Amino acid sequence: MAFQSFDVNSDLKGPDDKSKKINWYWAPAFCAFWFLLFYVTVIPSFFSYPETLRISDEKAHPDEFIGERAQLQLLGLSSIGVKLTGSVENEVYAVRFLLNEIEKIKSASRQDLYDIEVDVQHSSGDFWIWGLATSYHNVTNIIVKLSPKKLTSESYLLVNSHFDSEVGSPAAADAGVMIVVILEVLRVISISENELKNPIVFLLNGAEESNFLAAHGFITQHKWATNCKALINLDSTGSGGKEVLFQTGPNHPWLVKHYIKSAKHPFATTLAEELFQNNFVPSDTDFRIFRDYGGVPGLDMAHALNGYIYHTKYDTFHNLERGTYQTTGDNVLALVWALANADELTNPEDHAEGHVVFYDFLGWFMVAYTETIGIIVNVCVSCCAIIFIFLSVFLMSALGDKDQAKPVYMQFFTIIGVQLLTVAVAVGLTILIAIIVEALNITQSWYTQTWIIFGLYFCPMFFVLAIVPGFYIKWRKNENTMRLNDIIACFMHAHCLILAIICIIMTGLGIRSAFFVMIAVFFYTISLILNMVVFRFTKKDCYFVIHFLCEVMPFWFYTYMAYVFLTFFIPMQGRDGPTSRPELLLSMFTVLCTLHFGGFILPTLNKFRKSKTISSMFAVICVAFIIIAATPAGFPFTKDVTPQRFYVLHTERIFHDYAGSVVKNDTGFYVQPEDTRPTSLDDSTLKNALPQSWIDEECATEMLCGLPLFSMRWRKWKDSMKWVTAGGPNLVKPTDLKLISKTYTNETHLIYSFSLRAADRVIINIEPHDKNKVVDWSFNRGMLDEPGYEPPYSAYHLQSMDDSPFQFWIQIERETPTLEGPHFRIGIGAHFLYHTHTYTQEYKDFLASFPEWAYPTHWTASYECWHF
Repeated sequence: MAFQSFDVNSDLKGPDDKSKKINWYWAPAFCAFWFLLFYVTVIPSFFSYPETLRISDEKAHPDEFIGERAQLQLLGLSSIGVKLTGSVENEVYAVRFLLNEIEKIKSASRQDLYDIEVDVQHSSGDFWIWGLATSYHNVTNIIVKLSPKKLTSESYLLVNSHFDSEVGSPAAADAGVMIVVILEVLRVISISENELKNPIVFLLNGAEESNFLAAHGFITQHKWATNCKALINLDSTGSGGKEVLFQTGPNHPWLVKHYIKSAKHPFATTLAEELFQNNFVPSDTDFRIFRDYGGVPGLDMAHALNGYIYHTKYDTFHNLERGTYQTTGDNVLALVWALANADELTNPEDHAEGHVVFYDFLGWFMVAYTETIGIIVNVCVSCCAIIFIFLSVFLMSALGDKDQAKPVYMQFFTIIGVQLLTVAVAVGLTILIAIIVEALNITQSWYTQTWIIFGLYFCPMFFVLAIVPGFYIKWRKNENTMRLNDIIACFMHAHCLILAIICIIMTGLGIRSAFFVMIAVFFYTISLILNMVVFRFTKKDCYFVIHFLCEVMPFWFYTYMAYVFLTFFIPMQGRDGPTSRPELLLSMFTVLCTLHFGGFILPTLNKFRKSKTISSMFAVICVAFIIIAATPAGFPFTKDVTPQRFYVLHTERIFHDYAGSVVKNDTGFYVQPEDTRPTSLDDSTLKNALPQSWIDEECATEMLCGLPLFSMRWRKWKDSMKWVTAGGPNLVKPTDLKLISKTYTNETHLIYSFSLRAADRVIINIEPHDKNKVVDWSFNRGMLDEPGYEPPYSAYHLQSMDDSPFQFWIQIERETPTLEGPHFRIGIGAHFLYHTHTYTQEYKDFLASFPEWAYPTHWTASYECWHF
């Protein structure tokens, strides 16, 4: 409500009274003011790190995390190089390094206060995850238990991270830095005289990248696992920075309570948790395993800065953000101490009280409350907003002439309709631009030049949110119902009403991220109340001054969230697959953030002369940026910094008929793009790829296209794959599948038993022929028991440092006893991930032919198919 209208003696001429408008040249300064607020506050807050403590500072900082020591340990760990599960680098060199560091810590510990036990576990097991029946053999865990002497507590805190790496990556950030943080936390606590009420188990696991095998091995088999009552899981999807808390519980709000009290550098949000749990992030963590297979509640934290280097050769010690060590170390040390001493750790289930709503404000402080309180807060704030908005309109009408009361109400309801239209057009235009960008095949132009996002998706939102109110003001300029200030205020009232209703709906649907909407509604309601109070006691019109002061905090919050989201999610789009819709994703998040601050700032541009011309400049900027996106300046990829990702497998394929004879045998390079520009190399490196018709034919005739698909995600991507005919790979060993026995359990059921020698990683695909079905097998039964799951069925097996044959069996049910074979076909995809010494010269030349802005992740593979 613009209280200028409260002056009953004021001139009630049309709202377009030029004397009440501000000269147009102040509009750029107005916009620059908000941009300046963003640049001087949001970005410095995001990149704010504490000073790294050096080893020489240790005496002056007892019981504190020493970042320099962790840094030196990471230099040693990452120098081992690529550490794939099953490789000598992971199973021998990394294990030896870590055990040596643990021994140093144990020797220097306060042995009068603590017992330190070290165990190296080699586990085997099976489970079901991501649609894969997963099994493993002989994966490694290093486990350290720190226990205070003379205490008999049976409740342990578990702290987990992994030291293994992905193909070709030294894994300094993912998750070497978390490993050395754990080592330093262990060291600090082991020499401290501070109270420790419960034992702490530090799990350094050696098989996370291979589908969380080591975490499963620990939580289902280790002697200390059943005593672990709470978890801190540490991982990475980038190259350091601040670690974000993005999963909690579930249903244990006390964990967040201790995070708020102890974390020195908070960085957490429920919004990230709900985005992650709804598969917006193309990765996962060990947290899932501890939660699903151990029932252990916890906190899941990860680095996400500079995600371009994630799972690449660029994930090195030198590329890690230097502020990472101290920032993460300070938080983890304080959090470990807090949770290990928490009274709730004795019996966490007594404190399982539902979900938590949590978020930080620019890293300055944390806010958290239970889901129940969140519902109350959201509903109360939204209802208060609605009440005060209508009270504002009532005062507008009451303090004018009596015969103008009804027109004021009518105009306000008209403005609500116009603002609904404004929001719909703004959202629709922004998403339409995303669709046009996709249709023009100029996606991801913002991948390197992230500033292009501003012109593509923020500017159309700014344009519509500003210009539609301007057109309405011009249309009603000859009416005397409201003054200009009141009309602008009513547009913001209407926008707040829309958000309040959205907040109530989201709350009713059980969406905890409704807090995101509530914050905008809350601060606008505060500005309304303050304006009423100020006018009541001073009779001065300070509406816009108070309004803008109240908008500073939410503006910082929403632009901070937008910056965090874009910083984290833009690199992820480079590996989210050819079937993803990154333009829609980023445009919709731009819409989400802009609606919460833009609707309370942009209508005020109509206080300036030539407002529609000023607003139109946002449209001009948008068009200019679309043109930039379509030119070479919008090419997404650059050398080393932001390369385009491909999987490149030198592959041999062999197909057998029912008699066992080879009916097809071909070799070549299987290339799988990872993003939405799969044709970028069609005129260069992949110019000799076989046509799409070949791919379509293979997919129509062969199980899963007859390809060594390495994950379930590759199934979705297979239509964009390329096949370049080439000579055969030098495989470490051929796939040797032997039928050991064929046993009839009754007239319709028979069991096939097999022995398999192949790579240490295999994908086994099984598809029953017509009138046959798989009713049981030696793998995990998860997918067989899943209602509606259609074959082919897939199993993943990893065998670490063991060359013995893998034994498995499959039980088939025939429709009738007289039904003859073949009953099913089985395809074995064998993957040799760390055997670069076997590469042929042709393969090396092919990899070298990729342009400098491309990053091929490479290994050799085979696919062999039989009928039984």
